[in-house]
Amino acid sequence: MSAFCRADFPQSGFLNTGPLLPLLGASAGRNAHSMTYARNRALGDYGERVAAEHLKSVGMVILDRNWTCRFGEIDIVARDGSTLVICEVKTRTSATHGTPLEAVTGQKATRLRRLASAWLESHAVLPDSVRIDVVAVRVPASGAPQVERVTGVA
Repeated sequence: MSAFCRADFPQSGFLNTGPLLPLLGASAGRNAHSMTYARNRALGDYGERVAAEHLKSVGMVILDRNWTCRFGEIDIVARDGSTLVICEVKTRTSATHGTPLEAVTGQKATRLRRLASAWLESHAVLPDSVRIDVVAVRVPASGAPQVERVTGVA
């Protein structure tokens, strides 16, 4: 069998689901998917650590990370003075699939508001105000990650 590279198959997912899969064996698609999932998860975890450090550097206090309930997950819960801040972290290595900020749709904003209410209820906290921020982390091929925070998105 000749060697192939990803550039030979420009369609998204071709190696995982296309005609090459039978040549590679049944487990090849699952392994490729697992590697992609693991890579994306590691990238997301790294972005959340970078975001948390950034928030601390601007004086915010991290109260919770990766809090989950039946509605989903909050990446970071922080306090900015007397304001409770729910932070959605989006990490990208490029803008190929849109910018991190474009990934927060109206549906996502609604879910974040629901998650904020659930977190407040489960922690019996009554802050002066609640704000939802997006922290965008761009991880270039080389150099330091770039962080952008947009406050009050939802």
